[in-house]
Amino acid sequence: MNPVQADGTGPGASRRRPALVLALLALAQLITSLDYNIVYVALPEIGESLAFSSQTLQWVVSAYAVVFGGFLLLGGRASDLLGRRRMFVTGLALYGVGSLLGGLADASELLVAARAVQGLGGAFLFPATLSLVITSFTEGAQRNRALAVWAGAGASGMVLGSLLGGVLTQALGWESVFFVNVPLAAVAIALAYVLIPADGARAAGRSFDLPGALTGTAGATLVVFSLVQGPESGWASAVVLGAAAAGLLLIAVFLAIEVRSAEPLMPLRLFRNRNLSTGVATTFMFMATFGSLLYFLTVYFQGVHGYSALETGVAFLVPMVAGVVGSTVGGRLATRFGARTTILASLAVGAAGTLMLALPMDPSGSYLALVPGLIVLSLGQGALYTSMFSASSAGVDPMEQGIASGIVSTGQQVGGAVGLALLVAIANSVTGDGATGEALREATTDGLRTAVLVAAGAMVAAMAIALNFRRPEPEQTAPAGPADERAADSARESVAS
Repeated sequence: MNPVQADGTGPGASRRRPALVLALLALAQLITSLDYNIVYVALPEIGESLAFSSQTLQWVVSAYAVVFGGFLLLGGRASDLLGRRRMFVTGLALYGVGSLLGGLADASELLVAARAVQGLGGAFLFPATLSLVITSFTEGAQRNRALAVWAGAGASGMVLGSLLGGVLTQALGWESVFFVNVPLAAVAIALAYVLIPADGARAAGRSFDLPGALTGTAGATLVVFSLVQGPESGWASAVVLGAAAAGLLLIAVFLAIEVRSAEPLMPLRLFRNRNLSTGVATTFMFMATFGSLLYFLTVYFQGVHGYSALETGVAFLVPMVAGVVGSTVGGRLATRFGARTTILASLAVGAAGTLMLALPMDPSGSYLALVPGLIVLSLGQGALYTSMFSASSAGVDPMEQGIASGIVSTGQQVGGAVGLALLVAIANSVTGDGATGEALREATTDGLRTAVLVAAGAMVAAMAIALNFRRPEPEQTAPAGPADERAADSARESVAS
Protein backbone atom coordinates (compact mmCIF):
# COMPACT_ATOMS: atom_id res chain seq x y z
CA MET A 1 0.00 0.00 0.00
CA ASN A 2 1.41 3.39 -1.00
CA PRO A 3 1.99 5.79 1.89
CA VAL A 4 0.43 9.23 2.00
CA GLN A 5 2.32 11.86 3.94
CA ALA A 6 0.76 13.91 6.67
CA ASP A 7 0.30 16.82 4.31
CA GLY A 8 -1.65 14.72 1.86
CA THR A 9 1.14 14.23 -0.65
CA GLY A 10 3.15 11.27 -1.76
CA PRO A 11 2.70 8.30 -4.04
CA GLY A 12 -0.61 7.33 -2.50
CA ALA A 13 -2.01 10.76 -3.21
CA SER A 14 -0.84 10.82 -6.81
CA ARG A 15 -2.49 7.48 -7.61
CA ARG A 16 -5.81 8.15 -5.92
CA ARG A 17 -8.21 8.69 -8.85
CA PRO A 18 -5.76 11.14 -10.47
CA ALA A 19 -8.10 12.24 -13.27
CA LEU A 20 -10.86 13.18 -10.83
CA VAL A 21 -8.44 14.88 -8.45
CA LEU A 22 -7.03 16.91 -11.32
CA ALA A 23 -10.50 17.82 -12.53
CA LEU A 24 -11.36 19.10 -9.04
CA LEU A 25 -8.18 21.18 -8.83
CA ALA A 26 -8.91 22.57 -12.30
CA LEU A 27 -12.42 23.47 -11.13
CA ALA A 28 -10.95 25.42 -8.20
CA GLN A 29 -8.66 27.27 -10.60
CA LEU A 30 -11.64 27.97 -12.85
CA ILE A 31 -13.59 29.46 -9.93
CA THR A 32 -10.85 31.91 -8.93
CA SER A 33 -9.92 32.90 -12.49
CA LEU A 34 -13.57 33.29 -13.46
CA ASP A 35 -13.95 36.00 -10.87
CA TYR A 36 -10.92 37.87 -12.22
CA ASN A 37 -12.89 39.28 -15.13
CA ILE A 38 -16.56 38.57 -14.49
CA VAL A 39 -16.85 41.60 -12.21
CA TYR A 40 -15.25 43.98 -14.74
CA VAL A 41 -18.17 43.54 -17.13
CA ALA A 42 -20.72 44.25 -14.38
CA LEU A 43 -18.97 47.33 -12.97
CA PRO A 44 -21.12 50.00 -14.67
CA GLU A 45 -24.35 48.44 -13.37
CA ILE A 46 -22.84 47.89 -9.91
CA GLY A 47 -21.75 51.52 -9.72
CA GLU A 48 -25.20 52.78 -10.66
CA SER A 49 -27.10 50.38 -8.41
CA LEU A 50 -25.06 50.94 -5.24
CA ALA A 51 -24.25 54.62 -5.82
CA PHE A 52 -20.50 54.22 -6.08
CA SER A 53 -18.64 57.38 -7.04
CA SER A 54 -16.12 57.34 -9.89
CA GLN A 55 -13.37 57.41 -7.25
CA THR A 56 -14.71 54.52 -5.15
CA LEU A 57 -15.91 52.13 -7.90
CA GLN A 58 -12.38 50.83 -8.46
CA TRP A 59 -12.49 49.29 -4.97
CA VAL A 60 -14.91 46.65 -6.20
CA VAL A 61 -11.84 45.29 -8.01
CA SER A 62 -9.10 46.62 -5.76
CA ALA A 63 -10.43 45.23 -2.45
CA TYR A 64 -10.08 41.73 -3.88
CA ALA A 65 -6.64 42.39 -5.36
CA VAL A 66 -5.20 44.00 -2.22
CA VAL A 67 -6.28 41.25 0.19
CA PHE A 68 -5.47 38.46 -2.26
CA GLY A 69 -1.95 39.77 -2.87
CA GLY A 70 -1.32 40.61 0.79
CA PHE A 71 -2.27 37.23 2.25
CA LEU A 72 -0.70 34.87 -0.32
CA LEU A 73 2.44 34.20 1.75
CA LEU A 74 0.32 33.38 4.78
CA GLY A 75 -1.94 31.15 2.69
CA GLY A 76 1.00 29.31 1.17
CA ARG A 77 2.69 28.61 4.49
CA ALA A 78 -0.58 27.58 6.08
CA SER A 79 -0.93 24.93 3.36
CA ASP A 80 2.44 23.45 4.31
CA LEU A 81 1.91 23.51 8.08
CA LEU A 82 -1.84 22.99 8.52
CA GLY A 83 -2.57 20.78 5.52
CA ARG A 84 -3.35 21.42 1.89
CA ARG A 85 -6.81 19.91 1.91
CA ARG A 86 -7.75 21.97 4.97
CA MET A 87 -6.59 25.18 3.30
CA PHE A 88 -8.22 24.17 0.00
CA VAL A 89 -11.57 23.77 1.76
CA THR A 90 -11.05 26.89 3.89
CA GLY A 91 -10.27 28.98 0.83
CA LEU A 92 -13.33 27.68 -1.03
CA ALA A 93 -15.56 28.32 2.00
CA LEU A 94 -14.33 31.92 2.35
CA TYR A 95 -14.74 32.41 -1.37
CA GLY A 96 -18.29 31.09 -1.33
CA VAL A 97 -19.28 33.16 1.71
CA GLY A 98 -17.75 36.31 0.19
CA SER A 99 -19.61 35.68 -3.05
CA LEU A 100 -22.92 35.20 -1.24
CA LEU A 101 -22.42 38.40 0.76
CA GLY A 102 -21.49 40.24 -2.44
CA GLY A 103 -24.69 39.22 -4.18
CA LEU A 104 -26.75 40.24 -1.15
CA ALA A 105 -24.96 43.57 -0.61
CA ASP A 106 -27.24 46.62 -0.67
CA ALA A 107 -24.58 49.22 0.05
CA SER A 108 -21.21 50.00 -1.50
CA GLU A 109 -19.33 49.42 1.76
CA LEU A 110 -20.81 45.95 2.15
CA LEU A 111 -19.85 44.96 -1.37
CA VAL A 112 -16.26 46.13 -0.89
CA ALA A 113 -16.08 44.12 2.36
CA ALA A 114 -17.46 41.06 0.57
CA ARG A 115 -14.82 41.42 -2.12
CA ALA A 116 -12.15 41.52 0.59
CA VAL A 117 -13.49 38.21 1.97
CA GLN A 118 -13.33 36.75 -1.54
CA GLY A 119 -9.73 37.92 -1.80
CA LEU A 120 -8.86 36.24 1.50
CA GLY A 121 -10.41 33.03 0.22
CA GLY A 122 -8.41 33.27 -2.99
CA ALA A 123 -5.18 33.82 -1.01
CA PHE A 124 -5.68 30.50 0.79
CA LEU A 125 -7.13 28.64 -2.19
CA PHE A 126 -4.63 29.46 -4.94
CA PRO A 127 -1.39 28.25 -3.27
CA ALA A 128 -3.18 25.20 -1.84
CA THR A 129 -4.47 24.28 -5.30
CA LEU A 130 -1.16 24.85 -7.07
CA SER A 131 0.83 22.92 -4.45
CA LEU A 132 -1.68 20.04 -4.66
CA VAL A 133 -1.18 19.86 -8.42
CA ILE A 134 2.60 19.89 -8.00
CA THR A 135 2.80 17.35 -5.18
CA SER A 136 0.15 14.99 -6.54
CA PHE A 137 1.89 14.39 -9.85
CA THR A 138 5.45 13.25 -10.50
CA GLU A 139 7.87 15.91 -11.76
CA GLY A 140 8.31 15.67 -15.51
CA ALA A 141 5.80 14.63 -18.15
CA GLN A 142 3.02 13.73 -15.71
CA ARG A 143 3.25 17.03 -13.83
CA ASN A 144 3.52 19.02 -17.06
CA ARG A 145 0.29 17.46 -18.34
CA ALA A 146 -1.43 18.13 -15.02
CA LEU A 147 -0.28 21.76 -15.01
CA ALA A 148 -1.52 22.09 -18.60
CA VAL A 149 -5.02 21.04 -17.53
CA TRP A 150 -4.88 23.33 -14.48
CA ALA A 151 -3.59 26.28 -16.52
CA GLY A 152 -6.15 25.63 -19.26
CA ALA A 153 -8.91 25.92 -16.68
CA GLY A 154 -7.41 29.23 -15.55
CA ALA A 155 -7.19 30.56 -19.10
CA SER A 156 -10.77 29.50 -19.75
CA GLY A 157 -12.02 31.11 -16.56
CA MET A 158 -10.41 34.49 -17.19
CA VAL A 159 -12.02 34.96 -20.58
CA LEU A 160 -15.18 32.99 -19.85
CA GLY A 161 -15.70 35.50 -17.05
CA SER A 162 -16.24 38.21 -19.66
CA LEU A 163 -18.82 36.17 -21.57
CA LEU A 164 -20.61 34.89 -18.48
CA GLY A 165 -20.49 38.32 -16.87
CA GLY A 166 -22.17 39.84 -19.90
CA VAL A 167 -24.85 37.16 -20.10
CA LEU A 168 -25.64 37.15 -16.37
CA THR A 169 -25.58 40.94 -15.97
CA GLN A 170 -27.86 41.47 -18.95
CA ALA A 171 -30.27 38.65 -18.06
CA LEU A 172 -30.34 38.56 -14.24
CA GLY A 173 -28.59 41.67 -12.96
CA TRP A 174 -25.17 42.30 -11.45
CA GLU A 175 -25.89 40.26 -8.32
CA SER A 176 -25.78 37.06 -10.37
CA VAL A 177 -22.05 37.44 -11.11
CA PHE A 178 -21.47 36.82 -7.39
CA PHE A 179 -24.15 34.21 -6.79
CA VAL A 180 -22.76 31.96 -9.55
CA ASN A 181 -19.69 31.22 -7.39
CA VAL A 182 -21.70 29.89 -4.44
CA PRO A 183 -22.88 26.52 -5.88
CA LEU A 184 -19.51 26.01 -7.60
CA ALA A 185 -17.67 26.45 -4.29
CA ALA A 186 -20.12 24.17 -2.47
CA VAL A 187 -19.68 21.38 -5.03
CA ALA A 188 -15.88 21.71 -4.91
CA ILE A 189 -15.87 21.52 -1.09
CA ALA A 190 -17.99 18.36 -1.12
CA LEU A 191 -15.74 16.72 -3.73
CA ALA A 192 -12.59 17.68 -1.81
CA TYR A 193 -13.55 15.41 1.08
CA VAL A 194 -14.09 12.53 -1.33
CA LEU A 195 -11.14 12.93 -3.71
CA ILE A 196 -8.27 14.60 -1.83
CA PRO A 197 -6.55 12.47 0.84
CA ALA A 198 -6.94 13.70 4.42
CA ASP A 199 -4.08 15.84 5.72
CA GLY A 200 -3.48 13.78 8.83
CA ALA A 201 -1.89 15.07 12.02
CA ARG A 202 0.15 18.24 11.92
CA ALA A 203 3.88 17.49 11.78
CA ALA A 204 5.48 17.56 15.22
CA GLY A 205 8.07 20.21 15.99
CA ARG A 206 6.92 22.69 13.33
CA SER A 207 5.66 26.02 14.67
CA PHE A 208 3.87 28.88 13.01
CA ASP A 209 5.87 32.09 12.60
CA LEU A 210 3.31 34.54 14.03
CA PRO A 211 5.57 37.66 14.05
CA GLY A 212 6.56 36.91 10.46
CA ALA A 213 2.96 36.30 9.47
CA LEU A 214 1.80 39.61 10.95
CA THR A 215 4.59 41.78 9.53
CA GLY A 216 4.77 40.00 6.17
CA THR A 217 1.03 40.07 5.58
CA ALA A 218 0.63 43.69 6.70
CA GLY A 219 3.65 44.82 4.67
CA ALA A 220 2.57 43.04 1.49
CA THR A 221 -1.00 44.33 1.86
CA LEU A 222 0.13 47.95 2.25
CA VAL A 223 2.50 47.72 -0.73
CA VAL A 224 -0.19 46.23 -2.95
CA PHE A 225 -2.63 48.88 -1.69
CA SER A 226 -0.25 51.69 -2.65
CA LEU A 227 0.26 50.20 -6.12
CA VAL A 228 -3.48 49.80 -6.70
CA GLN A 229 -4.43 53.21 -5.26
CA GLY A 230 -1.58 55.15 -6.91
CA PRO A 231 -3.21 55.71 -10.31
CA GLU A 232 -6.43 56.91 -8.64
CA SER A 233 -5.12 59.13 -5.82
CA GLY A 234 -1.86 60.17 -7.46
CA TRP A 235 1.57 58.69 -6.79
CA ALA A 236 2.60 61.70 -4.72
CA SER A 237 -0.50 61.68 -2.51
CA ALA A 238 -0.04 61.29 1.23
CA VAL A 239 -2.10 58.12 1.46
CA VAL A 240 -0.13 56.35 -1.31
CA LEU A 241 3.31 57.45 -0.10
CA GLY A 242 2.38 56.67 3.52
CA ALA A 243 1.12 53.20 2.66
CA ALA A 244 4.17 52.45 0.53
CA ALA A 245 6.61 53.64 3.20
CA ALA A 246 4.84 51.72 5.97
CA GLY A 247 4.63 48.62 3.79
CA LEU A 248 8.31 48.68 2.89
CA LEU A 249 9.26 49.23 6.53
CA LEU A 250 7.17 46.25 7.62
CA ILE A 251 8.68 44.10 4.87
CA ALA A 252 12.16 45.06 6.12
CA VAL A 253 11.14 44.02 9.64
CA PHE A 254 9.65 40.84 8.21
CA LEU A 255 12.91 39.94 6.46
CA ALA A 256 14.87 40.57 9.67
CA ILE A 257 12.49 38.25 11.53
CA GLU A 258 12.81 35.57 8.86
CA VAL A 259 16.62 35.59 9.09
CA ARG A 260 16.44 34.86 12.83
CA SER A 261 13.40 32.57 12.96
CA ALA A 262 13.84 28.84 13.45
CA GLU A 263 10.57 28.19 11.58
CA PRO A 264 10.22 31.19 9.23
CA LEU A 265 7.03 31.99 7.36
CA MET A 266 9.12 32.41 4.20
CA PRO A 267 12.46 30.56 4.40
CA LEU A 268 14.88 32.88 2.60
CA ARG A 269 17.06 29.91 1.63
CA LEU A 270 14.35 29.04 -0.92
CA PHE A 271 15.59 31.91 -3.06
CA ARG A 272 18.87 30.05 -3.51
CA ASN A 273 16.84 27.85 -5.85
CA ARG A 274 17.52 29.68 -9.11
CA ASN A 275 14.35 28.39 -10.73
CA LEU A 276 12.15 29.68 -7.91
CA SER A 277 13.71 33.15 -7.80
CA THR A 278 13.60 33.41 -11.60
CA GLY A 279 10.02 32.16 -11.49
CA VAL A 280 8.99 35.04 -9.20
CA ALA A 281 10.42 37.57 -11.67
CA THR A 282 8.81 35.75 -14.60
CA THR A 283 5.34 35.63 -13.06
CA PHE A 284 5.74 39.33 -12.19
CA MET A 285 6.43 40.13 -15.85
CA PHE A 286 3.68 37.79 -17.02
CA MET A 287 0.96 39.64 -15.12
CA ALA A 288 2.49 43.06 -15.84
CA THR A 289 2.18 42.38 -19.56
CA PHE A 290 -0.14 39.54 -20.59
CA GLY A 291 -2.34 39.99 -17.52
CA SER A 292 -2.91 43.70 -18.18
CA LEU A 293 -3.99 43.37 -21.81
CA LEU A 294 -7.49 42.19 -20.91
CA TYR A 295 -8.18 45.60 -19.36
CA PHE A 296 -7.09 47.50 -22.47
CA LEU A 297 -9.08 45.23 -24.76
CA THR A 298 -12.18 45.78 -22.64
CA VAL A 299 -11.73 49.56 -22.88
CA TYR A 300 -11.13 49.29 -26.64
CA PHE A 301 -14.22 47.18 -27.24
CA GLN A 302 -16.58 49.14 -24.99
CA GLY A 303 -15.10 52.64 -24.90
CA VAL A 304 -14.02 52.96 -28.53
CA HIS A 305 -16.39 50.66 -30.40
CA GLY A 306 -19.35 50.79 -28.04
CA TYR A 307 -19.73 47.05 -27.48
CA SER A 308 -22.29 45.96 -24.91
CA ALA A 309 -21.28 43.73 -21.99
CA LEU A 310 -22.56 40.69 -23.89
CA GLU A 311 -20.80 41.66 -27.12
CA THR A 312 -17.55 42.15 -25.21
CA GLY A 313 -17.90 38.67 -23.72
CA VAL A 314 -18.47 37.14 -27.15
CA ALA A 315 -15.42 39.00 -28.50
CA PHE A 316 -13.28 37.22 -25.90
CA LEU A 317 -14.31 33.75 -27.06
CA VAL A 318 -11.49 33.65 -29.63
CA PRO A 319 -8.67 34.30 -27.13
CA MET A 320 -10.34 31.94 -24.65
CA VAL A 321 -10.16 28.99 -27.05
CA ALA A 322 -6.63 29.90 -28.14
CA GLY A 323 -5.53 30.19 -24.50
CA VAL A 324 -6.81 26.71 -23.69
CA VAL A 325 -5.01 25.30 -26.73
CA GLY A 326 -1.84 27.12 -25.71
CA SER A 327 -2.01 25.70 -22.18
CA THR A 328 -2.37 22.17 -23.51
CA VAL A 329 0.43 22.55 -26.03
CA GLY A 330 2.63 24.24 -23.42
CA GLY A 331 2.61 21.18 -21.20
CA ARG A 332 3.67 18.94 -24.07
CA LEU A 333 6.37 21.34 -25.23
CA ALA A 334 7.75 21.61 -21.68
CA THR A 335 7.99 17.81 -21.53
CA ARG A 336 9.72 17.52 -24.89
CA PHE A 337 11.97 20.59 -24.95
CA GLY A 338 12.14 21.65 -21.29
CA ALA A 339 10.35 24.43 -19.44
CA ARG A 340 13.11 26.99 -20.08
CA THR A 341 12.92 26.66 -23.86
CA THR A 342 9.13 26.65 -23.77
CA ILE A 343 9.05 29.83 -21.66
CA LEU A 344 11.38 31.66 -24.05
CA ALA A 345 9.39 30.55 -27.09
CA SER A 346 6.10 31.49 -25.40
CA LEU A 347 7.36 35.00 -24.62
CA ALA A 348 8.51 35.43 -28.23
CA VAL A 349 5.17 34.23 -29.59
CA GLY A 350 3.29 36.41 -27.11
CA ALA A 351 5.30 39.50 -28.06
CA ALA A 352 4.65 38.88 -31.77
CA GLY A 353 0.94 38.41 -31.12
CA THR A 354 0.76 41.57 -29.01
CA LEU A 355 2.41 43.55 -31.82
CA MET A 356 -0.06 42.06 -34.31
CA LEU A 357 -2.87 43.10 -31.97
CA ALA A 358 -1.70 46.70 -31.52
CA LEU A 359 -1.12 47.65 -35.14
CA PRO A 360 -4.73 47.28 -36.43
CA MET A 361 -6.30 49.04 -33.40
CA ASP A 362 -8.30 51.91 -34.89
CA PRO A 363 -11.63 53.64 -34.18
CA SER A 364 -12.91 52.45 -37.57
CA GLY A 365 -11.14 49.08 -37.44
CA SER A 366 -12.97 45.75 -37.47
CA TYR A 367 -12.89 42.94 -34.95
CA LEU A 368 -11.68 40.54 -37.65
CA ALA A 369 -8.50 42.59 -38.01
CA LEU A 370 -7.69 41.80 -34.36
CA VAL A 371 -8.31 38.05 -34.59
CA PRO A 372 -4.83 36.96 -35.83
CA GLY A 373 -3.15 38.91 -33.03
CA LEU A 374 -5.60 37.62 -30.43
CA ILE A 375 -4.94 34.02 -31.46
CA VAL A 376 -1.14 34.28 -31.53
CA LEU A 377 -1.03 36.27 -28.28
CA SER A 378 -3.29 33.82 -26.46
CA LEU A 379 -1.38 30.77 -27.66
CA GLY A 380 1.79 32.25 -26.19
CA GLN A 381 0.01 33.29 -23.00
CA GLY A 382 -1.47 29.83 -22.40
CA ALA A 383 1.83 28.02 -23.02
CA LEU A 384 3.72 30.45 -20.76
CA TYR A 385 1.24 30.10 -17.89
CA THR A 386 1.74 26.34 -17.82
CA SER A 387 5.50 26.28 -18.26
CA MET A 388 6.43 29.09 -15.84
CA PHE A 389 4.78 27.35 -12.88
CA SER A 390 6.33 24.04 -13.88
CA ALA A 391 9.79 25.62 -13.98
CA SER A 392 9.32 27.57 -10.74
CA SER A 393 8.46 24.46 -8.72
CA ALA A 394 11.40 22.36 -9.91
CA GLY A 395 13.70 21.30 -7.11
CA VAL A 396 11.53 22.61 -4.24
CA ASP A 397 10.97 20.26 -1.29
CA PRO A 398 7.41 18.85 -1.39
CA MET A 399 6.94 19.97 2.22
CA GLU A 400 7.57 23.58 1.13
CA GLN A 401 5.60 23.65 -2.10
CA GLY A 402 2.83 25.66 -0.42
CA ILE A 403 5.01 28.60 0.55
CA ALA A 404 6.86 28.35 -2.78
CA SER A 405 3.52 28.63 -4.57
CA GLY A 406 2.62 31.58 -2.36
CA ILE A 407 5.90 33.34 -3.16
CA VAL A 408 5.50 32.87 -6.92
CA SER A 409 1.85 33.92 -6.76
CA THR A 410 2.74 37.06 -4.80
CA GLY A 411 5.10 38.03 -7.59
CA GLN A 412 2.25 37.49 -10.01
CA GLN A 413 -0.17 39.71 -8.07
CA VAL A 414 2.32 42.52 -7.52
CA GLY A 415 3.26 42.35 -11.19
CA GLY A 416 -0.38 42.76 -12.18
CA ALA A 417 -0.77 45.85 -10.00
CA VAL A 418 2.50 47.44 -11.14
CA GLY A 419 2.05 46.62 -14.80
CA LEU A 420 -1.52 47.87 -15.02
CA ALA A 421 -0.66 51.08 -13.16
CA LEU A 422 2.28 51.85 -15.46
CA LEU A 423 0.49 50.93 -18.67
CA VAL A 424 -2.61 52.94 -17.73
CA ALA A 425 -0.37 55.94 -17.00
CA ILE A 426 1.28 55.51 -20.42
CA ALA A 427 -2.10 55.24 -22.16
CA ASN A 428 -3.46 58.32 -20.36
CA SER A 429 -0.35 60.37 -21.14
CA VAL A 430 -1.04 59.86 -24.84
CA THR A 431 -4.81 60.32 -24.59
CA GLY A 432 -4.61 63.70 -22.83
CA ASP A 433 -7.58 65.72 -21.58
CA GLY A 434 -10.35 67.77 -23.13
CA ALA A 435 -11.10 65.74 -26.26
CA THR A 436 -14.72 64.81 -27.04
CA GLY A 437 -16.62 62.81 -29.64
CA GLU A 438 -14.58 61.38 -32.50
CA ALA A 439 -11.44 63.14 -31.28
CA LEU A 440 -11.78 61.35 -27.94
CA ARG A 441 -12.14 57.98 -29.66
CA GLU A 442 -9.04 58.69 -31.72
CA ALA A 443 -7.06 59.81 -28.67
CA THR A 444 -8.23 56.84 -26.59
CA THR A 445 -7.20 54.43 -29.33
CA ASP A 446 -3.78 56.07 -29.63
CA GLY A 447 -3.28 55.68 -25.88
CA LEU A 448 -4.41 52.06 -25.85
CA ARG A 449 -2.23 51.19 -28.85
CA THR A 450 0.80 52.77 -27.21
CA ALA A 451 0.24 50.83 -23.98
CA VAL A 452 -0.13 47.54 -25.87
CA LEU A 453 3.08 48.22 -27.84
CA VAL A 454 4.94 48.90 -24.59
CA ALA A 455 3.62 45.59 -23.23
CA ALA A 456 5.00 43.81 -26.31
CA GLY A 457 8.41 45.36 -25.66
CA ALA A 458 8.29 44.29 -22.02
CA MET A 459 7.61 40.70 -23.11
CA VAL A 460 10.80 40.76 -25.15
CA ALA A 461 12.68 42.15 -22.12
CA ALA A 462 11.24 39.34 -19.98
CA MET A 463 13.10 36.84 -22.17
CA ALA A 464 16.35 38.06 -20.62
CA ILE A 465 14.97 37.13 -17.20
CA ALA A 466 13.78 33.72 -18.37
CA LEU A 467 17.29 32.86 -19.62
CA ASN A 468 18.21 32.44 -15.94
CA PHE A 469 16.07 29.30 -15.59
CA ARG A 470 18.26 26.22 -15.34
CA ARG A 471 18.66 24.12 -18.44
CA PRO A 472 17.11 20.69 -17.97
CA GLU A 473 19.59 18.02 -17.05
CA PRO A 474 19.60 14.88 -19.20
CA GLU A 475 17.56 12.17 -17.51
CA GLN A 476 17.01 8.53 -18.23
CA THR A 477 13.36 8.26 -17.43
CA ALA A 478 10.76 5.88 -18.68
CA PRO A 479 8.09 7.51 -20.79
CA ALA A 480 4.75 8.14 -19.17
CA GLY A 481 2.46 5.17 -19.46
CA PRO A 482 -0.93 5.03 -21.13
CA ALA A 483 -2.61 5.33 -17.72
CA ASP A 484 -1.04 8.77 -17.18
CA GLU A 485 -2.15 9.92 -20.62
CA ARG A 486 -5.67 8.63 -20.01
CA ALA A 487 -5.82 10.39 -16.63
CA ALA A 488 -4.93 13.78 -18.10
CA ASP A 489 -7.22 13.29 -21.09
CA SER A 490 -10.07 12.26 -18.82
CA ALA A 491 -9.49 15.30 -16.62
CA ARG A 492 -9.62 17.62 -19.63
CA GLU A 493 -12.93 16.08 -20.64
CA SER A 494 -14.27 16.52 -17.10
CA VAL A 495 -13.27 20.18 -17.02
CA ALA A 496 -14.68 20.81 -20.49
CA SER A 497 -18.01 19.26 -19.55
